Parts: sequence; C-alpha cells; structure tokens
Amino acid sequence: MAHSVARSTSVEDIPVIDITPLRDGTDPKGVAKALHAASKGLGFIYVSGHGIPETVIEEARRQAYLFFHADEATKADVSVSRAHRGWIRQGGAKMRDDVKADLKESFVWGYESVDGSLPDEHPLRGQNKWPAAQPELKTIALDYFRHAHEVAHHLMRGFALGLDLPDDFFLRTANHPLSRCSFVWYPAQDPGSDATQFGVGPHTDFGVLTVLCQDNVGGLEVEDKNGEWIVAPPIPGTLLVNVADLLARWTDGEYKSTPHRVVNRSGRERLSLVLAFDPNPETLIDSRQIFGPSHMPQQDATTCGDYLIWRFGKAFAYRAA
Repeated sequence: MAHSVARSTSVEDIPVIDITPLRDGTDPKGVAKALHAASKGLGFIYVSGHGIPETVIEEARRQAYLFFHADEATKADVSVSRAHRGWIRQGGAKMRDDVKADLKESFVWGYESVDGSLPDEHPLRGQNKWPAAQPELKTIALDYFRHAHEVAHHLMRGFALGLDLPDDFFLRTANHPLSRCSFVWYPAQDPGSDATQFGVGPHTDFGVLTVLCQDNVGGLEVEDKNGEWIVAPPIPGTLLVNVADLLARWTDGEYKSTPHRVVNRSGRERLSLVLAFDPNPETLIDSRQIFGPSHMPQQDATTCGDYLIWRFGKAFAYRAA
C-alpha cells in the first residue's frame, strides 16, 4: 500500500513570519508574539527576513551536491564518527521501529571555533570530518553554519520574549553549543513504494530548534492536530523552522514538537540544508525555570546532552555497532 496523499497547507496551519523587526530591534515584541502563537499551534513556522544571503545558500547547495555525487570511496573516507560527524549512508538512520530505514544520506558537521578546535568532553561532540577531495566544502559549510546559527539565536531570543522571559534566557549556556548542521540528500522515491518506506520516517526532531532550508522539490509533510498529513512546500525566500523536543519539554508542552516526514514523490533528487540548534550539553531543561518552582512538570528535568545521547542511540545504526 502506497503513502496516503497529504493535503495542502495554509497560513493557518504554518504561518509566514518576517523576523526582520526582531533582528534589527524595531519591533522584537511584535515578532515574539507571532512566534509564540505559532509555536503553540503546529510548532512549524516559515521565516522570512532571515538574513542569510542567497549566495551563501546557493554555494552550500553546490558543495553539498558535489559531495553526494562523489563516488562511495570518497564519501566513506569521512564516514560518521562516534562524535556524530561525517557521512551517514543510506539506511544509516531509522526513526521508528515500525518503518524501514531512511532513504536519505547525510553529511554532518558541528560548531568549530575560529582556530579549528572543538571541545570533545561530550559523546556527541568532536572534530569535524572534511573530505580531502573537496577542500572548499569546509569553508562553505562553516560559513553556512555561522549564518544559520545566527538565525537560531534570533529566534531563541524571540521565543524567550514571547514567554515574557529575558531575551537571553535560552542562550545563557550556549557558548559551546551542541548544534549540528547537515546536508541531507534524498533520492527520487518510487511512487509505488510501500507505506513503511520514507526519505525520512515520521519523527519529531530531537533537540531545541530546527532551521531548515528546503530546495524547490518539496516532499516535507507535517502531521496536523487531527493526525492527518499536510504538505509543507518550499516558499521562496523563507526558511522553515520548527520546535523540537527539548524546547517542547522546556515549555512543558506549551510549544509543540510535531511529527513530520519526507516522501519524495517528485521524480527528482532533493536536498535540504539543516541546522539543529542545541545549547551546551550541561544546559538544564526544566520547565520550572519558566513557570516557577511550584510548577509541576509533565516530564522530569534533564540536560540537553543526556537527552540527545538517548535519542541518537535509538535512531542511528552506527551507534549500536
């Protein structure tokens, strides 16, 4: 049985929010109010006015395609490390036990200081792996990371203001973040493939916030409140951001981390540029920080680092090897 057809989306489902007044300081509270309302809905938001130059996006895509179109030996030279850096081949990730392994391939890198050093005190942090056959990729990838991470910081300030918190609330322990970027490549999917095969299977994102730059192919679908799938098509000039599990947990479910999937019915390959924003590993995720010490959380407090270790262990085959 093939996948069910997803319905079209609307601005009521996934709004478009211009964050320029947040970035330039002209109306941060107005943007924060809009971000707050959207995060209490599906938790997916199209963001315009994000400030990432189109030239940076185009060059990142070009480098990503060069990498994914390379021969397997070139990609295997930077196979994923225990620190979750490098190439993850097709079948290397599985989001749920009741679906097949994902069709996607990924190339993952993370925060790197100006001198190229990186703290390695956490299992999901270590040296990035860069393909020797493609020396330009490192410069372009780190440049994209810097721009996308800046967008995430603006958004985290907006979420804090929307919750009537100091604007640096979510960024107080983010000087050595666990944030990761990835190029994610999807092959064209056989229209007749069964309903357990996906580009990426239904899942919620693991960390605090995801900043996604789609290409023009489409294929991303989001589960609405009724359990039906809706299309989240690319909108030129926007990024698509979504609340992830740790932000939902931090806000005790007030902000929603919503299941989504990719079914690439286009007949063409698909590419996404993804930033997963996460603060330092020791960051405490406790909704009592937001709602007060007398609040009774639905879930126990955890740290960003501990939660991600648990989720990565469930999702990625290499961690069980």
